[in-house]
Amino acid sequence: MNFNLTQIPERNQKPRASGITMVMDKGLSIEEAKNFLSIAHPHVDILKLGFGTAFVTPNLREKIEVYQSFDIPVYFGGTLFEAFLIRNQFNDYIEMCKNYKIAYMEVSDGSITIPHAEKCGYIEKLAKHGTVLSEVGSKDETNIFPPYKWIELMRAELDAGSAYVIAEAREAGNVGLYRGTGEVRQGLVQEILTQIPAEKIIWEAPQKSQQLYFLELLGANVNLGNIAPTEVIPLEAMRVGLRGDSFHLFLNKN
Repeated sequence: MNFNLTQIPERNQKPRASGITMVMDKGLSIEEAKNFLSIAHPHVDILKLGFGTAFVTPNLREKIEVYQSFDIPVYFGGTLFEAFLIRNQFNDYIEMCKNYKIAYMEVSDGSITIPHAEKCGYIEKLAKHGTVLSEVGSKDETNIFPPYKWIELMRAELDAGSAYVIAEAREAGNVGLYRGTGEVRQGLVQEILTQIPAEKIIWEAPQKSQQLYFLELLGANVNLGNIAPTEVIPLEAMRVGLRGDSFHLFLNKN
């Protein structure tokens, strides 16, 4: 850090197993990506090229290499995995990841229905090729899973080989973990945590109030995802109690 302050919570150092910030890139240019990394790279752990943007992004390989040059793993959004799968191109997906030297892969079923045993089979197969992140929770706001179902799905996907399970919120933060207003389904979160280790969950939390909720609940080293590039520095300040919302969280605790 740039100067000394006491009573700052200790952040896990990169490469982090917990305290992860997963950033969603929805279409930055190569120069914008470079500018973003010039200030934010110490605080970015994983970079997702959101939904199917990789298919239409010009100079994709060069852009991926920019992130990889900072030792930041890049992966394609789960929607792209589903797009390959529904077209019976699962093996093509694997080859595409190899071609772009992508070692992280997301398995999701937010846009298509995949029997869960089959989904776990894909996780198991992809885990032989790299690090798998699997997403749990529907993008359909009318399809509300009860807590026991979240726990059952998360446990099975971790057992199948997922390094982390991603708790669905969509890019806007208004489905899955959250009500349509963005309010956290607190009972759901707390019940999940009775059965699934917090360090194995990446909570999608694009909104500041959602980020604050998880920092208050689980501390500075909670895993958070779907963070916008412009929000990485503000989030890191919030993580260590240097934003108004979190100012008092860590005082007098050391």
